[in-house]
Parts: sequence; C-alpha cells; structure tokens
Amino acid sequence: MYGPRVFISMIGALLVFGLATYSLTGSLSDTLIQTLICAVLLQVGYFVGVLFLVWKEARERRRETEEAIRAASLSENAAAGLRVTSLNKPGHSNY
Repeated sequence: MYGPRVFISMIGALLVFGLATYSLTGSLSDTLIQTLICAVLLQVGYFVGVLFLVWKEARERRRETEEAIRAASLSENAAAGLRVTSLNKPGHSNY
C-alpha cells in the first residue's frame, strides 16, 4: 500500500462521492457532513488494512523463525546420532 497513491485515490473517491451526494440531495451541508463521514470511514479502513498487513507479515516471520529453529534442532539431533564410535570403525573394537 503506497501512501501517496492511497491518499490521492482517497481524495478522488471523496470528490466523486461528494459530487454524487450533492446531485442526489441538493444540500451542501448534507453533502459536507456525509463526505466527512466517508473520509473517516476510508481512513479507518486504510488503518485496518495496514494493521492486517503488518499482522500477516509478523505471523509469516514467526513461522519462518520457528521452522528454522526446528530444522536446526533436528540437524543437531541427527549429528549427535551419527557419532563415530569404536564399533563404527573398521578393524578392532574395544570390548
């Protein structure tokens, strides 16, 4: 969500909304009030959209971190299970 593009789009949408409202009601005061309410609703929607994107990214990063930790612990466990002992060496064993 690129900020200036959203701001310009919001102004365009408010202008269209204001013109449509004025053509339907014919009242300048009603048009200004309804356009102001529309502007607040657009800002709330934008804010909720940004919060959702931040939450989604944080959830994805948390998942990637947990997977990396899990993979590291699995590789450590696998490396611990493959230790070379006297039984794994060719030749004599230490009985």
